[in-house]
Amino acid sequence: MASKSSSGPGRAQRKGRSAAGRAGPKGAPATKSEPSRSSSSKGGSRVGRYTPPEVSGRYTPPQPRKVRRSPAWHGVAILVLLILGVLMILLNYLSVLPGSVSGWYLVGGLGLLLAGFLVATRYR
Repeated sequence: MASKSSSGPGRAQRKGRSAAGRAGPKGAPATKSEPSRSSSSKGGSRVGRYTPPEVSGRYTPPQPRKVRRSPAWHGVAILVLLILGVLMILLNYLSVLPGSVSGWYLVGGLGLLLAGFLVATRYR
């Protein structure tokens, strides 16, 4: 079995790559020592390169949020609205409410249920 190498068949280099693995200028192999770029200059030397926001000075840390809590009655209001809505619908169908079975009791019960769900979405 042939030995595994990073170069192509017959130990030929891949097209466009140098021995170091970096592409060199067209027609010339890449050199191992390239001129170092100073990170302190803010000119065009860093154009197109990723710079972490902490290094560039553009990073603004997030502001801590205050924990918002709902008042104690908020949870009670949710339960009362939901339970009253279910009770109104059930008592309507059991003919316990004054007047005969009415569609308005159903509408009122559904309205209480909807109000309970809307209040529940604002709970923190």
